[in-house]
Amino acid sequence: MAGGIWLSVTVIATLFGGIRSTIYYIYPLVIFLLGWMVSTRAAIVAAVLTSGVTVALILLAARGWLPASLPAEPVLYGVVQIFVYILTAAMVAYLVQAYRRQVEALQQAGEEMGRANAVLKESELKFASAFTASPVAASIASVSEGRFIEVNTNFERDFGWTREDLLGRTALEVGVWPNSSSRQQFADMLQRHGRTVNYESRWRHKNGELRDVSISGEIIELDGGLNILAYATDITARKAAEEQIQRLAFYDPLTNLPNRRLLMDRLDQAMVACLRHKKQGALLFIDLDNFKTLNDTHGHDKGDLLLKQVGTRLVDCVRDGDTVARLGGDEFVVMLEDLSDNAMEAATQAETVGRKIMRALNESYDIRPLSVHSTPSMGITLFGAQQENIEEPIKRADMAMYQAKAAGRNTIRFYDPRMQAMVAERAELERDMRLALQLDQFVLYYQPQVQDGGRVTGLEALLRWLQPERGLVPPGEFIALAEETGLIVPLGERILDMACDQLARWSAQPGMAHLTLSVNVSPRQFQQDNFVAQVLGALERSGAPAQRLKLEITENLLIANVDEVIARMAALKARGVGFSLDDFGTGYSSLSYLKRLPLDQLKIDQGFVRDILVDANDAAIARMVIVLAESLGLEVMAEGVETVEQQQALQAQGCHAYQGYLYSRPLPLEDFERLAQQAGWPVIRPAP
Repeated sequence: MAGGIWLSVTVIATLFGGIRSTIYYIYPLVIFLLGWMVSTRAAIVAAVLTSGVTVALILLAARGWLPASLPAEPVLYGVVQIFVYILTAAMVAYLVQAYRRQVEALQQAGEEMGRANAVLKESELKFASAFTASPVAASIASVSEGRFIEVNTNFERDFGWTREDLLGRTALEVGVWPNSSSRQQFADMLQRHGRTVNYESRWRHKNGELRDVSISGEIIELDGGLNILAYATDITARKAAEEQIQRLAFYDPLTNLPNRRLLMDRLDQAMVACLRHKKQGALLFIDLDNFKTLNDTHGHDKGDLLLKQVGTRLVDCVRDGDTVARLGGDEFVVMLEDLSDNAMEAATQAETVGRKIMRALNESYDIRPLSVHSTPSMGITLFGAQQENIEEPIKRADMAMYQAKAAGRNTIRFYDPRMQAMVAERAELERDMRLALQLDQFVLYYQPQVQDGGRVTGLEALLRWLQPERGLVPPGEFIALAEETGLIVPLGERILDMACDQLARWSAQPGMAHLTLSVNVSPRQFQQDNFVAQVLGALERSGAPAQRLKLEITENLLIANVDEVIARMAALKARGVGFSLDDFGTGYSSLSYLKRLPLDQLKIDQGFVRDILVDANDAAIARMVIVLAESLGLEVMAEGVETVEQQQALQAQGCHAYQGYLYSRPLPLEDFERLAQQAGWPVIRPAP
């Protein structure tokens, strides 16, 4: 409207007298109206345009381009003045109305702001009331560093921290969160999702205890900063109850061992793993003999104590990854995993654990004031070779256990008769070996070691077992069992004593005094703490020259505790004892260790010698051993030399010491001494 008035005034002024026109005085009112109704910018624009119009009218009037103005009649002046008055009154009326509307609008806005402030204040009061009255510990802390802005009183009730302890300090400074990573993980999750419900973590109580907490939180803006509003519930008691429920569901309450339900679950997983990794497992079903008699005679409390001790002993007999479960009553099951993929080897492994368990459970039980003796019957079966129902292995082990009961109790039976026969044979062999040690049935055979030209420089002492019923038992049939059972340690001591005694006797004979005697030492024997004392003791008791004794060790000895091995070798080397590394190239080879060992000799394994003429790889390996020995300043000897062609090939490659059937088989003492009395000794010729 104001723009239309401005345009009308401009037209009238142009037609009727220019700037001398009476209506020209309306411009200020129009500019004022525009500023009031529209904006300051509109008033400025109108003032600039009015100034332009004024300049234009002056120029037009000067050039005579405007219509000539006639002297105005008083009536005309009156009419114009009346129009100006009316227009002024209209503008004033409009301005007053506009002012009133603006005042009303401001009043309405004020009232709305007041109502909004009242609502906001009411909301803040409600929030503060809800925050304060929250039944759980509530807190507001900054997102960035976890600095506490506000907490309610329940924080002290649940976690011991007072409001004064927390305000202005970070959660890590106080120690509410046990570590920075836990708190940062929670903050990052909130920043990603905005809020969370029942987030479980652990907080530290003021007294130092760790408490399980469930946190519901969200990101809020407060004073221009992002903060975390968190409601934390102490769920320590609930978690303990859940764990208790879990234990009641899956563990035997008396022994704390897995129950049948958990055993079946683990068996299911183990059977799947066995099929996937081509391994076998075993179940050992154990039933206590005459347990009912103990219960009836001395009461169930004494029976419970016995069951607890049985459970403890069973756990001590197995590896951490194996399972010991109580099915109920006096029945226990041991599940062994990750056994050999070969059924016989797996059965041997299971039988070894079974024997260990039998020995442990046969020891007396201290059930005060009683000392109780109890025996177990055990059934063993393997699983994992084929897919089957999880109940099947349990049934087989149970049936084998009843076979053990029928066989007189306190014994072991396999479900598979072939395995049972193998295990029985192995147990009989172990018994015979222990008896053989007592009856001195082990003897030494001697195989000559020769240089080029057939000169005998030494011998290797090889163990044989003269068993009255079995005859001459080769070492391949009993050495592995001796290693497994630990009999190799006393057997090794006996071999050292026999070898040193014989070496001492030969050292007094002119034709034999130059001979060295090599004795094989097993890794298990070498690792005995008193091994050095064993060797030195054997030398001292016999009077044998230490410089003529050579101990043969294998690369398997170097798998662990290399520094300790080197120290023991150095201690014996300082007393004159020599060392030979046997079967070199077939086991654990490390040149960094090899150059540190105080060795005298490397022996080329007979596996490489056997095919040296037909297998380029074996020939290359033999050559490598010879070159390596030369570079380390060691002697080299080839084992298993059976033909002249093999000897010549080795000699051509730089090997000049040999041992094998080409020169002599391992001989009993009497046969070897007859050989040493023949003409030409100490030179022997290849066998025809």
